Amino acid sequence: MSSEIFHVNDPRIFDRELLDELCDLTDRSRTLAKTTEGALSLRQALADKRAMLYFTQASTRTFLSFNNACHILGIRTSEIRDPTVSSEVKGESFDDSIRTFSSYVDVIIMRTPERGLAARAATLMDSIPRRVPIINAGSGPDQHPTQALLDIYTLERSFEGRGGIDGKTIGMMGDLRRGRTVRSLCYLMRNYHDVKLVFISPQAFAMRKDVKRELAEHAISFTETEILDDVIGDLDALYVTRMQSEWDTDNESVNVNLSDFTVGPHEMSLLPADAIVMHPLPRGAEIDPAVDNDPRAMYWRQERNGMWVRVALLLKIFGVDPGH
Repeated sequence: MSSEIFHVNDPRIFDRELLDELCDLTDRSRTLAKTTEGALSLRQALADKRAMLYFTQASTRTFLSFNNACHILGIRTSEIRDPTVSSEVKGESFDDSIRTFSSYVDVIIMRTPERGLAARAATLMDSIPRRVPIINAGSGPDQHPTQALLDIYTLERSFEGRGGIDGKTIGMMGDLRRGRTVRSLCYLMRNYHDVKLVFISPQAFAMRKDVKRELAEHAISFTETEILDDVIGDLDALYVTRMQSEWDTDNESVNVNLSDFTVGPHEMSLLPADAIVMHPLPRGAEIDPAVDNDPRAMYWRQERNGMWVRVALLLKIFGVDPGH
C-alpha cells in the first residue's frame, strides 16, 4: 500500500491516490468475501486487534457498519453507547476515558454530539506512549469523514463506465448548513477534476460560508438555488439530506417549508436517465418511498457500501492487504 494514514478525523487528509486506493481495496475485499476461503482470509487479517466503539450519539448505520466491518476482519469489539454507563458519569474527564480505552484496544472509533472531540482525542493519543488510531465516526455538526469515503466510493462505482467522478455535476439538497455529510463530501471534491456542485436548499439552511470559501480556494465550481426543477435535469447525482432537527434552536426546522426540497415521481421524471439519487439516511419526507424501486435510487446500495469501505479503511490503517 502507498500512502500512510493513522488518525481519521477530517476528510482533508485524503488525497486522490489514497481515495483511489481505498476504492480498489474495497472492491477486492468484497470479492474476497464471496468465497469461503476469501472470507476466512479476511477474518484472519486483523484477528489480533481489538476496537472500542465509543458511540455517545445515536447511530444505526454507522455503528452497525463499523461493528460488522470489525467482525469481517476478525477484530474483537467493545462498545459504549450510553455515557451514563461509563465513569464519565462519576466525573472522569473525557481525556482520561479515552486514555483508558487506549490501554485495552488497538483502535478507537468514536461518534459524539460535540464537535471537535475526535480531533482532541487524536491530539491526546499523539502525546502518550501507547498511541492508538482514532477514527471519527461523526463529530457533532462538524465532520463525518468515513461517510464521505463511502459516498466517494458510491459515486465512483456508479460512474465507472462514465469516467468516474471527474467532470460530473453533483447536486446537494436539504439542510446543508448543518449537514456534516455534505460538508465532508465537499472537502473531498478538491481531488477530482472539473466537478461542479449545485447547492439546493432553503436560504435559512444554505451551505456555510467556510465550506464555500474552501471550495473557492480550490477552484471548485458551485452554484446555489432554491428551485430543484431548474437544475435537476443537469445533474449526474442528487445527494439528498434530511432536516437536521437535532441541532435545532428555537424550533427553526419546523418554521421552514420543505415541500420544495423533496424527491418523488415528478422529480425523478426530470432527472437524467443515467443520474443517481443518494441519501446518507435516515430519511424523512424528503424522499418518497415510491422512488426506492427506481434503478437510479442508490441510497440502499450506498448504505451497504459503508460497511465495505470501513473494512478497507481498517485494513489500510493497520497496513494489511489480505489480497496480496
